[in-house]
Amino acid sequence: MDDTRQQANILIVDDQEYNISLLERILTRAGFKHIYTTMDPYQILPLLAEVKPDIVLLDLHMPGMDGLEVLQLIREHIGEEQYLPVLMLTADVTHEAKQQGLRAGVNDFLTKPYDRTEVILRINNLLKTRELHMQLQHYTATLEEKVRERTEELKRAQIEILQLLGRAAEYRDDMTGQHTLRVGWISQLIAKRLGFTEHESEMIRMAAALHDIGKIGIPDEILMKPGRFLPEEFERMKTHTTIGASILEGSSFAILKLAQVIAVAHHEKWDGTGYPEGLKGEAIPLEARIVALADFYDALTHERPYKKAWSPEETIEEIKRQRGLHFDPHIVDVFIDIFEQQELTLAMNSPAESLL
Repeated sequence: MDDTRQQANILIVDDQEYNISLLERILTRAGFKHIYTTMDPYQILPLLAEVKPDIVLLDLHMPGMDGLEVLQLIREHIGEEQYLPVLMLTADVTHEAKQQGLRAGVNDFLTKPYDRTEVILRINNLLKTRELHMQLQHYTATLEEKVRERTEELKRAQIEILQLLGRAAEYRDDMTGQHTLRVGWISQLIAKRLGFTEHESEMIRMAAALHDIGKIGIPDEILMKPGRFLPEEFERMKTHTTIGASILEGSSFAILKLAQVIAVAHHEKWDGTGYPEGLKGEAIPLEARIVALADFYDALTHERPYKKAWSPEETIEEIKRQRGLHFDPHIVDVFIDIFEQQELTLAMNSPAESLL
């Protein structure tokens, strides 16, 4: 017999001392070393906690509390996730008794008077089943942990790729590479205030990192030009929205689909004077309206090669002037409240790793 099973904890519950002694002798001779007994069925719960049995040998007919009642206590105590085999001891071989036991959760029956070989075989079978069940539980738990780890790893990789793609464009005119992080964080703050779920807000934060990915396709002499664009230069600059959408087109990932929507529409204006399609009001996707304001605020409050930084107060006043023109009025109101509550302080002052 497997030595591992010989180390199993066996709990015997029987109101007859003779039956207990007989089973103890049979089990001891078979090599079992950890045998616990009680003649008091009311002691079952403390014994379960103390002994932590691998199998219970339970008498069916006992005074005060019969085996089926004890079995119910056992099942309630260990819960559905655990597998603790119960071998019912009985001299009642009627069909009705077996049906009652099986319905109550008995795993097997041992009929009195006991046959030594049958006792050991049935106990070994149940212990082997428990051993396999525990191995399966361990395997399942290990597999679930590996799946969780892999999922987290893939999520981190996805976020990192999004950030790197965003920075690839931003490094052209923002050598710190921080703009995409700040825009994402501000967009997430606004989205939460607008009633987006935590997951949806997080998606917007990550997708916002790619809002200017299309700048990859804009020549340096236009992108880095100080001062105002010539009309033909501005027309070329505007194409970064459609270039970005083309780069992101065709993805099956929800976050990249969202990023495409934001990339193409984050320069649309509430009054319809934006680009590339001149969308107006609520025809502009809400996520793009959110990122448009976040991008505007961060771009104005940070220095670029072609412009000086505005103060936060100056930028807020400009946003107020653009309420209902450039920006969705409701989003402006929400953003002003966020600013007045100083919730932007962390976004502007935190190191990059806290915004990831």
